[in-house]
Amino acid sequence: MTFGKGHHLHLIDGSAFIFRAYHALPPLTRKSDGLPVGAVSGFSNMLFRYIENNNGADAATHVAVIFDYSGKTFRNEIYPQYKAHRPPAPEDLIPQFPLTREATRAFNVSCIEIEGFEADDIIATLSCQARDAGARVTIITSDKDMMQLVGGGVEMLDPMKNKRIDSEGVEEKFGVGPNRVVDVQALAGDSADNVPGAPGIGIKTAALLINEYGDLETLLSRASEIKQPKRRESLINNQELIRVSRDLVQLDCDMNLDFTLDSLEVQVPNVEDLVGFLAKMEFRTMLKRASDRFGIDAPNLPDAPAGGGGASIAQQAAVPDAKPFDLDAYEHVHTIGALERWIDAIYERGYVAVDTETTGLDAMQVDLVGISLCVEAGQACYIPIAHKAGDDDLFGGDSLVEGQLPMDLVIDTLRPMLQDPSIVKIGQNMKYDAKIFARYGVTVAPYDDTMLMSYALHAGIHNHGMDALSTRYLDHTPIPTKELLGSGKSMITFDKVELGKAIKYAAEDADVTLRLWQIFKPKLHVEQVTTVYETLERPLSPVLVQMERNGIKVDRDVLSRMSNTFAQKMAGLEAEIQELAGQPFNVGSPKQLGEILFDKMELPGGKKGKTGAYATGVDVLEDLASEGHELPARVMDWRQLSKLKSTYTDALQTFINPETGRVHTSYIQTGAVTGRMSSSDPNLQNIPIRTDEGRRIREAFVADAGKKLISLDYSQIELRILAHVAKIDSLKQAFRDGHDIHAMTASEMFGVPMEGMDPMIRRQAKAINFGVIYGISGFGLARNLRIPRKEAQGFIDRYFERFPGIKEYMDETVAFAKEHKYVQTLFGRKIHTPEIAAKGPQAGFAKRAAINAPIQGTAADIIRRAMIRMPAALADLPQDVTAKMLLQVHDELIFEVNDDACDMVIEIVKDVMENASEPAVKLDVPIEVDAGIGNNWAEAH
Repeated sequence: MTFGKGHHLHLIDGSAFIFRAYHALPPLTRKSDGLPVGAVSGFSNMLFRYIENNNGADAATHVAVIFDYSGKTFRNEIYPQYKAHRPPAPEDLIPQFPLTREATRAFNVSCIEIEGFEADDIIATLSCQARDAGARVTIITSDKDMMQLVGGGVEMLDPMKNKRIDSEGVEEKFGVGPNRVVDVQALAGDSADNVPGAPGIGIKTAALLINEYGDLETLLSRASEIKQPKRRESLINNQELIRVSRDLVQLDCDMNLDFTLDSLEVQVPNVEDLVGFLAKMEFRTMLKRASDRFGIDAPNLPDAPAGGGGASIAQQAAVPDAKPFDLDAYEHVHTIGALERWIDAIYERGYVAVDTETTGLDAMQVDLVGISLCVEAGQACYIPIAHKAGDDDLFGGDSLVEGQLPMDLVIDTLRPMLQDPSIVKIGQNMKYDAKIFARYGVTVAPYDDTMLMSYALHAGIHNHGMDALSTRYLDHTPIPTKELLGSGKSMITFDKVELGKAIKYAAEDADVTLRLWQIFKPKLHVEQVTTVYETLERPLSPVLVQMERNGIKVDRDVLSRMSNTFAQKMAGLEAEIQELAGQPFNVGSPKQLGEILFDKMELPGGKKGKTGAYATGVDVLEDLASEGHELPARVMDWRQLSKLKSTYTDALQTFINPETGRVHTSYIQTGAVTGRMSSSDPNLQNIPIRTDEGRRIREAFVADAGKKLISLDYSQIELRILAHVAKIDSLKQAFRDGHDIHAMTASEMFGVPMEGMDPMIRRQAKAINFGVIYGISGFGLARNLRIPRKEAQGFIDRYFERFPGIKEYMDETVAFAKEHKYVQTLFGRKIHTPEIAAKGPQAGFAKRAAINAPIQGTAADIIRRAMIRMPAALADLPQDVTAKMLLQVHDELIFEVNDDACDMVIEIVKDVMENASEPAVKLDVPIEVDAGIGNNWAEAH
């Protein structure tokens, strides 16, 4: 029977099911190989439950599970920033994506994903086709974007709330009917997907405007009539962005599908396929369930050993006699006698978990509100210090609430213990708490950090935030911060939190931290990463504390002048671009730019997306510019200046500390699985250096009066490590002889003499040298060098032929990763590679990451070792010499030094950096460091 009236189509949002399963359930690993399968298990359970419950009068006759296809979609062509700020999927979830598709097929349910399109568009097209055929449709999702499809036989079922949503439900959510949801979303935007909308207009205001004017286009054409100035200006000034936003949120109901609705008919699971999949995943409980339901004999699976890979991480690591969390049992310490009793208990045990509560996240400017302590699981307290009543008293400030101890008394009482070398202080991201205490004259030492322990143990498996660790390893979800502080404009600071709630929240943090420490501390030895933690992670943390407190001076006037200069250059470029176009247009509008390039100027290569807008991303503009077209080249210049201005010269000014006149970035030790550090608030790792304008930004980072900045940078450190690990004699000898490594590579590959070499040949060799480290493909190299793909692949093949050790290293590393599910640096750091078993496109990425990780990770370990040794080396300087380590940026360290002591300090620092790997590792090639001196960072680099 042809699909139509009387049929009922269920469309399941598969991606939503996956993320719901991942976040709702504890992790699970497959016993045989340690592959993460927790999300697959949860997804399979939900699908099994759906199949069991799909009966009765409301049952589906046709069903499909729809998935997002990884990669960019046509919306990125409309607006390159679409979803640009979304964090990548958790590392332990990535290898589970293809397995959820396999699970869907194992249950004999149609599994659909289409390259270049989001699941929403596929669902939209199928819904519209089914509605037009006279059938009923139920979209099983909690995604509000689907509400534009409701009506005419289409409904939504929110599986989170088990609530059906019809047209009335849509109006309750958006204030308009389904046919105007897109208009409201276009105005309000969506921060989650980076849909811009109209600044200052939210859902309620958008609904009010649409209901008043009827539709979006009418509203925009009559925007000048709006009485409220801010609304009127926002609509008039952002019409192009609003229309782009409409294109982004409008679902595509007209996709060309290579299958019909008839093919989605509900099918009974193929028992053999289903059992085979469940057995492969080692889902024992589901196998038993399937055997009971379908009346078959389930295959026997080997029993999982106690604490083995078949158990969840939480089960493997759980403390046998762990006490349940009792938030009402935490103590409120508000007398000196009670505080002294806690200190006595701390000395009896020799350790204590410590956590601070503050008024914000900037450790250099926030105020301390309270301190929590924990000495035993379940035994924790909170010492409130600066909670305020919020009554705005006669003296112009809020009064302190009762039941608190004075700040000075608490600090003075705790100081001896916090600084006592016989007491281990335990924290989660203890670097932050150490910075807070340092502002009150307390140097916390020694300390353990559960975040860094987790990083040493689990890099590449999951993230290391406290809430995530608590859920995984303690099976306990801590009180959400949002629950206490709220969000948005109504968000409060912690000093305004009611004392009873603050006690539970703060003491719970210390309790969780202690329990995690009790799990992780012995596990370091079991997993053979104690040395990594004790020599690379723990000792680096106090070094970073001091660097972050030092900060670096930034000249606001220099940044302001640069911003003005960039603005003037942008204005000049805009005029030039519009002259080349022969008409005025908004240079920042991808849609208008596309029309100019491909409709008016009729340049080649124009490709339209589903909305009819041309793609104008950097790849498109680069191709056109390389063919000699002036306008796209000028647009790239304009975009670069726009980014420099907004991201750096404007934004950096907001990070200058008003008290110190310096920028105090925060380093993230756990930011990358390889050991490379990142930084935030501001991010100083990505300041561009390839263009003159980008390099100029470093001119704003200056030395104090009477001092200089010195920069010391490892020279080609990753290539030197590659030469060592891949045992490439010719490369090793070239480094020993001090040759130009890129010219030498070109000479070896292309048989040309090093003297008088064509710069283009050297450039090609350089691109290959660095590209190989990152597993570059023939396609990637072809794009970098702007040469045919076949020629680029020939370069790579020749490179491997000339340096066979590199291919051997790659093959051996991938084989090791597949066998052990991790790779290692030369210093023993484990970088887990659970995704190495993935299939399809993800497999290539996993292999490249595994190949690169030991090289990049070893380089990261070397600079870590140098930084750890630096304070002791600088302590030997004469008393009248001041040298402070300020920044670490990739392979570079920045110091601030007395004018007359630069050469002396450079000599000391170079010695530390060049010998940092020893005695643990002696490379077969020399490590070299380049040094520079200047009044600002640009001069020194």
